[in-house]
Amino acid sequence: MPHDDQNHASDPGIPPSPPPPIDGGWTTEPDAEPVSSDSFQDAARGDRLQKILSSAGVGSRRACEELILAGEVLVNGHIVKTLPAWVDPARDHIVVSGQSVRTNAPLVYVLLFKPRGVICTNAPQEDRRRAIDLVPHPKGVRLFPVGRLDVDSSGLLVLTNDGALAARLTHPRYGIKKEYEVTVRGELTDKALKRLRRGMMLADRRARGRVHVKKAVASKVEVLHRDRDRTRLNIILSEGRNRQVRRMMARLGHPVRKLRRLRIGPLNLKGLRPGQWRDLTPWEVEQLQAVLNREPRQTPPRKNSKQK
Repeated sequence: MPHDDQNHASDPGIPPSPPPPIDGGWTTEPDAEPVSSDSFQDAARGDRLQKILSSAGVGSRRACEELILAGEVLVNGHIVKTLPAWVDPARDHIVVSGQSVRTNAPLVYVLLFKPRGVICTNAPQEDRRRAIDLVPHPKGVRLFPVGRLDVDSSGLLVLTNDGALAARLTHPRYGIKKEYEVTVRGELTDKALKRLRRGMMLADRRARGRVHVKKAVASKVEVLHRDRDRTRLNIILSEGRNRQVRRMMARLGHPVRKLRRLRIGPLNLKGLRPGQWRDLTPWEVEQLQAVLNREPRQTPPRKNSKQK
């Protein structure tokens, strides 16, 4: 059964709800026996620290790595701020930003119809509602959004505390298809459609200010409606680059007026209205994992610029 966010309303005058209580992903168990911080560099100790944090629902692996490097993570009272680091979740007491992490929380998978105006972050917000604020899950686990929909977009969003699944669902090498309904300003010409289908180069800013330029391609582009004022499209992507659809359409001179994500892999919005959510069924979780367990897409080798 879908769940309505009781506090959600279209009236912008309603103040945002407070952040959800911290419970399911955290615990207040006493510290384990202290050990030397050097022992966390021993791979025989257990699993990588960022993997354990991600699996506990603290965030994506990349976000957990950033927390570690920022000195926000303590293991048995020691600050761990170098990677790689290994821990034993059964023995070690882990604290993130002053809160103890519970490593045995049940795995939860939620499908949310994100409304416009809601942001995909777990960071505290004073004047905006977060996607996690719309999902008061009865198991009390700490969820995080898988991938992102920007504040002006709506549609299907997965929230979970399964870091391993989240990492694979968002990684381009697995080629998980995402379907969007997009309305852009103006009449999109056949020439512009051809360019959209052929793809275009987009730059992404990486860590430490590095810029990576790569071709962005839509797997499928279908025109649903076209007139002088607007064009409505169905677009399917197999990669999840930041604001990819909006950036591609802006390059064509047709800014996006409305964007809604309809599908991610085998998951769709059927039966939900904006602001509603539901747990994935066991069958849906099984289907999603089956897609992710397929052989990942191979990246073609780069062609040499000079022929020998």
